[in-house]
Amino acid sequence: MRVSQKPQPVSLRVSVTDRCDLRCTYCLPPDGAKLATHDDVLRLEEIAAFVRFVQRRFGLTKVHLTGGEPLVRRGIVDLVRMLADAGAADLAMTTNGQPLREMALALRQAGLARINISLDTLDVEMYRTLTRGGDLGRVLDGIAAAGLVGFDPIKFNMVVLRGVNDREVVPIARFALERGGRVRFLELMPIGVAQRGYEERFISSAEVRAQVASAFELRPLPPVPGASSRDYRAIDADGREGVVGFISPCTEPFCAGCRRLRLTATGRLLGCLARAEGPQVRSLLRDGAPDAEDRLVEAVDEALRLKRYDRRFNEQRLMGRVGG
Repeated sequence: MRVSQKPQPVSLRVSVTDRCDLRCTYCLPPDGAKLATHDDVLRLEEIAAFVRFVQRRFGLTKVHLTGGEPLVRRGIVDLVRMLADAGAADLAMTTNGQPLREMALALRQAGLARINISLDTLDVEMYRTLTRGGDLGRVLDGIAAAGLVGFDPIKFNMVVLRGVNDREVVPIARFALERGGRVRFLELMPIGVAQRGYEERFISSAEVRAQVASAFELRPLPPVPGASSRDYRAIDADGREGVVGFISPCTEPFCAGCRRLRLTATGRLLGCLARAEGPQVRSLLRDGAPDAEDRLVEAVDEALRLKRYDRRFNEQRLMGRVGG
């Protein structure tokens, strides 16, 4: 007799909105992008229902809220509370930090466990240029507020661009570690607007790691199956320790064993950032068909089958629409 096996658990990234208050040069065009209509965007209750479904039928190792910019989504604190009350595992969020100072306490009280902050530069003018108008001071205030309300450790994400911010790798590593945080250096991916000038701006994780190793002793940490980041214990000359990671989708793909799913703001389920294909689940969450749950199981299985294993990026949509 064949014994059915419970599916392996997955991690889920949820893009709660395609809207953002910044226009980062590797993410969005200068004048922004056409936005989804209100009716096409998943309601908070639909997002929560999908999370509960995945948790019940597949098991969840992590729920990570992204955007666009998740903090511009009306009701985001309510969504965090819904997911926390449902027992969502390892509930985290990535934000650009612009609205964080005013929202950090409410997010923490609602049940957000971890927070990742995008920080590509510590130079005020460079930050304004890279984000097309962002205020670095607001990000730093948000970081301070997040620390005060108990987010620990705070993770920092830096997309490293050759000839743009690559000289700031070590300063940002020091900035993170001095605050008890963790930093992850990301390779640029040729997705959407980042395809233009990609060859000139791309810098490999190996080069970035060499920069970090010039200032810190690096000791590799045990790999986590399916994790995107390869992490190291970093120790500076004064004995201060912290964790730095390198996310290398182009030169050191982490596809083997990956069980990560992405749910876009409009209900498209993606198994991989490098794939445009994926089943649409909005109607299944919204219409309440008798067989909706079985069809959702089929949709998850399909998305997982569409993962990338060939190092080719086919995704043409803007990063802000797929919840990077």
